[in-house]
Amino acid sequence: MCDCGDNFSTSPKSPKSLERRTEKQIMSNISGIVKSIQNIMWQDTGLNGDAQRIEQLGWMLFLKIFSDKDKELELLDDKYTSPIPDKFHWVKEKGNWAGDDEGMTGDELLNFVDRELFPALRNLDLSTGNQRAVIVREVFEGNNNYMKSGINIRKVLNKLNEIDFNIAKDRHAFGELYETILKELQSAGKSGEFYTPRAITQFITEIINPQLGEKVLDPACGTGGYLTCAIEHLKKQAKNIEERKSIEQNIAGWEYKPLPYLLATTNLILHDIEIPNIKFGDALDQPLSNFTEKHRVNVILANPPFGGIVANNNESNFPQTYRTKESADLFLILMIHLLKQNGRAGIVLPDGSLTGDGVKQRIRQKLLEDCNLHTIIRLPNSVFQPYATVATNLLFFDKGKPTKDVWYYEHRMPEGYKAYNKTRPIQLKEFEPIKKWWNKRKESDICWKVNIKTIIERGYDLDIKNPTKPEEEKEYNSTELIEMLDASFEKSHQLLNQLKQAVK
Repeated sequence: MCDCGDNFSTSPKSPKSLERRTEKQIMSNISGIVKSIQNIMWQDTGLNGDAQRIEQLGWMLFLKIFSDKDKELELLDDKYTSPIPDKFHWVKEKGNWAGDDEGMTGDELLNFVDRELFPALRNLDLSTGNQRAVIVREVFEGNNNYMKSGINIRKVLNKLNEIDFNIAKDRHAFGELYETILKELQSAGKSGEFYTPRAITQFITEIINPQLGEKVLDPACGTGGYLTCAIEHLKKQAKNIEERKSIEQNIAGWEYKPLPYLLATTNLILHDIEIPNIKFGDALDQPLSNFTEKHRVNVILANPPFGGIVANNNESNFPQTYRTKESADLFLILMIHLLKQNGRAGIVLPDGSLTGDGVKQRIRQKLLEDCNLHTIIRLPNSVFQPYATVATNLLFFDKGKPTKDVWYYEHRMPEGYKAYNKTRPIQLKEFEPIKKWWNKRKESDICWKVNIKTIIERGYDLDIKNPTKPEEEKEYNSTELIEMLDASFEKSHQLLNQLKQAVK
């Protein structure tokens, strides 16, 4: 039973007593369960660091949520059959490895997980065409069991058994808490690259305003933040079951790394998506020409990976004039291509994508000629700390008409802030002034308009500073200087390797 310090009775709860629980009680209960799980995991010698603990919790949580959903689908449809064989199913009515609190434990459980569960789910039969089977297989192909104690595994399983994901209030409460778990990735080494602050995903989604029936895509979806924001945005528009079902059909993403794919898939299931449409793979790994009209979408919401180098010579999948090793620039070309006529996008890009000559210039020229880049919101450097300290921007554009003017808005940190950090992240309320300005635009000390002629004269350079603000000399501490030098050396090394490859 729950030992998390709430005042719930330990006797079985009736449906009415469950209904009487307040949101605060539910959140407190589930928060306590998660804290208990985290404490158990800290004691296990097989887990090293936040990223591993999140991955461990991720696959266990995924299987619990998936199995609870299977249970619901079987009740609703007599013909439904779970893609997971009974022996490996969570619920105790089918197997005893997870759902039965008195089920196997110790070395028996550890051996079962390592030698039977993972091999079986990694090799699920896909011949039936069951898309839920595909999801399970892809999740387990890319993730691992790190725990070394079968007793600790048992303890975690029993804590998860205290949550019923078929109770809507429990599921939604956990969905809110799940965001906090994902946020922990921001400080988990390189894993932070998969998480975009919720304030940014919400703001961009609200501004772009996807509508029911529109196809929405995030080609680098990470943990699914943009997709879940879009889902919740569309839910508010849905008036019946058919319209709610259309949301599932029209929300799609790509993710090529196993951990964020697992987390994103779980995230969408928590948001009532039965079969998440997330492709496990690199969006850049096929020729651009393969994407035809049927692949195009109405809306793109994305924070493409930046600062990275594309793998497997994927730049060769793009026309010669746009080939580059920088992932953010290639994603920009891909997103322009994938938008339908009159489609619209809200994306994050670093300062490095706004300037530079050669390929970078040609990519920006294509953006400005094929799309109306109407707004650039300049963000402070620290928004994505600690995993990235580069300055970033929010770009909003519509495909189909060339750019005539670009509006810039300088987003400033709240008074008293020197930088955002883990305990003081950017907040949605900070975007309220921008929302008010959006439809009644006027130039001021924080927003300015630049004509396309000026941009062309600058070599399509979009890194245009606030003309009313004098240049500030920034002082850097020793840690920041070391990070900047390290990034510079890494960049130089990458460029040197590119040159070596070019002359071979």
